[in-house]
Amino acid sequence: MTTKSKTTLPKTALSILDLSPVSAGASGPQALRNTLDLARLADSLGYVRYWVAEHHNMPAIASSAPDIMIGQIAAVTSAIRVGSGGVMLPNHAPLMVAERFKVLEALYPGRIDLGLGRAPGTDPATSYLLRRRQGISEEDDFIDRFNELMLLETRGFPPGHPFHKVRAMPADVPLPPIFLLGSSDYSAQLAGRIGAPFSFAHHFATFDAGEAMRLYRDNFQPSSRFAEPYAILGTAVVCADTDEEAEILASAADLHFVRRGKGEYLPLASPEEAAAYAYTPEDRARLAQYRTRLTVGGPDKVKARLDALLAETQAQELMVTTMVYSHAARRRSYELLAQLYA
Repeated sequence: MTTKSKTTLPKTALSILDLSPVSAGASGPQALRNTLDLARLADSLGYVRYWVAEHHNMPAIASSAPDIMIGQIAAVTSAIRVGSGGVMLPNHAPLMVAERFKVLEALYPGRIDLGLGRAPGTDPATSYLLRRRQGISEEDDFIDRFNELMLLETRGFPPGHPFHKVRAMPADVPLPPIFLLGSSDYSAQLAGRIGAPFSFAHHFATFDAGEAMRLYRDNFQPSSRFAEPYAILGTAVVCADTDEEAEILASAADLHFVRRGKGEYLPLASPEEAAAYAYTPEDRARLAQYRTRLTVGGPDKVKARLDALLAETQAQELMVTTMVYSHAARRRSYELLAQLYA
């Protein structure tokens, strides 16, 4: 896939990162059904991609098995690309990742993306449970796993190597396009060096998004699949018909952030519960920092903020995640965004 520069894109490419949020009083199955419903809407609105995340042991997030959800989403949509945002490679054997995504690519050719992450997407104990039958290492083995994935795809293991005759099935189907996800300078540079598209997680990163994108482009080396850098900016947005309504909706995200900082992993609170919460001065100081990574408002305010981010990062694509209590409000937020960038 040869990417286009930002200046040649007729409009900003708009995509969705969905964590399948679980609201207080609702259930995990309902959150997953909401994902399917939102994917259908995104498909009809012309969104470019719909990615689902991999998180574990988090009561507010039902998205723990992206490969399964990708198949379900692709089955109920027709045009939108569907992928992982991402598969956390430390949790999985590369051969298993290759085979699962080859199956998806075989069923939905030209519509699947394989986004890879370097982190486990969970706490240390859960990470241990995910990996204990693979061999535990204190070292960051992402590069080793990535190289193994690529060697399986290219049949690059030399004669005599134990894996030389191993083929990921179905063997006559290529892996879908691979994207590297990250939130740091290291991830940005790594994505450039391996010649992969890069998706920067501005919604939780502490590293500057503009600098990350610059490092990515400066370090980009063309690969067999990608001749030019392609940058996706992942960011959190709550958009409503008015600024006031958006602020009410965003209160659930505010409280979720504060609670996570205290080790409290609970479903998304309602605006009423969030309004009644007794924030400490320390909570409010942390929230002020968090709000620099969250865009909240009516269409005009949101458009101005997102346009500034796009200008700063020169990202070719905007991938939005929206964590609010109401599924109807989440649908409306994405409808308004689609209108802004139509």
